[in-house]
Amino acid sequence: MSETLQTTDVAATDVAATDVAASDADLLAQTAIAVREAGSALRERFGEVVRYQSREELMRALAVNDDAALDILRPRLTSLRPQAGWVEDELDGGALPAGEWWVVDPAEGNVNHLHALPEWAVTATLVRENQPVLTAVHLPLTGETYTALTGAGAHLDGRPLHVSQTAGLGLSIVATSQARPDEDEKVVRRVGSSITAMLFDALVVRVAVPATLHLLNVAAGRIDAFWQFAGARADLLPGALLVTEAGGRISDAEGRPWTPQSQSFVAAAPGVHAEAVSTLSR
Repeated sequence: MSETLQTTDVAATDVAATDVAASDADLLAQTAIAVREAGSALRERFGEVVRYQSREELMRALAVNDDAALDILRPRLTSLRPQAGWVEDELDGGALPAGEWWVVDPAEGNVNHLHALPEWAVTATLVRENQPVLTAVHLPLTGETYTALTGAGAHLDGRPLHVSQTAGLGLSIVATSQARPDEDEKVVRRVGSSITAMLFDALVVRVAVPATLHLLNVAAGRIDAFWQFAGARADLLPGALLVTEAGGRISDAEGRPWTPQSQSFVAAAPGVHAEAVSTLSR
């Protein structure tokens, strides 16, 4: 009798897990539609350099872009998952309370958008018990949408993504990004020294914002490693899931498991990760 009950319980658990996976896959598809719609709104606003003469004017211009996307994202995503909390401050970091949360960057690379530069995106990630479950990142100027679902891989417009097969840092293109404006001086100096170290060890070093676009490239195998000190949930969680689901490795700069509370972040192809951590730890 006990064996029969155990078999039934396992079967019920498997069915429940399958139902959750199917539900999350449907949810990801709807999330991708939402970020595309928000991206369309931002694309209509793109093209001319937005001039500003003060920090206050800059912040107002950034907020206008954010609001244009959030007016679409918030109702769409809230209707998909009404019980989930909502995080839209792209500079926030650290752990989230228990439960489900939408972590959204309505205009990732917003400053680039204001300067008529093409490197910007719209991101939405569902986090469940502090683990990213699904993410959708849309690049409005190219029309590309990157998605990842835990256990189901990472994709670009439905095509599977895979990290590079590069086997050495000396053959690698690597990248880093500025974590936030007005960063602590100690962090800024560590960023500078890490770039210098990578200039000695890597083939090519790229430095630009936003972080998410570098991480898309790691997931797609275009670049081999990305690192950042400090950082926020919204610019690292989407890429962390994409890189992991594409077969890459993530950690902090000392090689320890990465969490949103970590003070550093490394994402790399398996053949490069250990060497990148070694360089950053010097």
